[in-house]
Amino acid sequence: MTDEIFASGDDPADGWFGESVAESYDDPGGANAPEAIRPAVELLTELAGGGPVLEFAVGTGRVAAPLAARGVPVSGIELSRAMAARIAGKPGGDRVDVTIGDMTSTRVGTGFSLAYLVFNTINNVTSQDGQVDVFRNAAAQLRPGGLFLVEVGVPDLRRLPPGQDTVPFAVAPGDDGGGYLGFDQYDVVTQLFTSNHVRVAPDGTGRFRRIPFRYVWPAELDLMARIAGLRPKYRWSGWDRAEFTADSTSHVSVWQKA
Repeated sequence: MTDEIFASGDDPADGWFGESVAESYDDPGGANAPEAIRPAVELLTELAGGGPVLEFAVGTGRVAAPLAARGVPVSGIELSRAMAARIAGKPGGDRVDVTIGDMTSTRVGTGFSLAYLVFNTINNVTSQDGQVDVFRNAAAQLRPGGLFLVEVGVPDLRRLPPGQDTVPFAVAPGDDGGGYLGFDQYDVVTQLFTSNHVRVAPDGTGRFRRIPFRYVWPAELDLMARIAGLRPKYRWSGWDRAEFTADSTSHVSVWQKA
């Protein structure tokens, strides 16, 4: 079993999303399915109100490109050049203005009507101070009355019985004798957790990869927003604007600049 920090051929400057991740990031299904992307793009278009928008951690343009294809002016910040290289090849991607940088500090302008951060990416910032910096950076680039949106899961700690720190999220044996196992391991003291990925090839050789995150609670995000001069405006359980409840496993939250 090979234990990898960065896969062979990845540039460490791309962080955890090097070429080995980027090459399959747009595979069909899941978060890339049209039925998953369409409601996100529709809601973001409405919230933008015709104004320019800024995506933090724009990735491969999964959301930004179709948003730009609708005529919304889109800018993006992305740390990984390997991920960002995929944007221009998508319909609408050539209209996305991408800046390579860290979303905690990189500034591309002011006057945005909407900034947004999707698909749990706030968890990629592994300190509370860094997550606060994301909110401050968004607020600094919004116009007065502008909105900041975050899509993120609710920490899955209710699945942890006493004495257990690990929750599996995928078990997929392959027909060819290979397979995949994914599990999250939590530290409830620091709010740090790791996503662990085990892939076994048909010949029995394996690869193990661990990626660090920091989980964050909805109320904690509200306090981060307040520190940055933002106030709560909406909280839904998903892009369809369903009510956020005690049983929701994720949320789409929106704060407004005073």
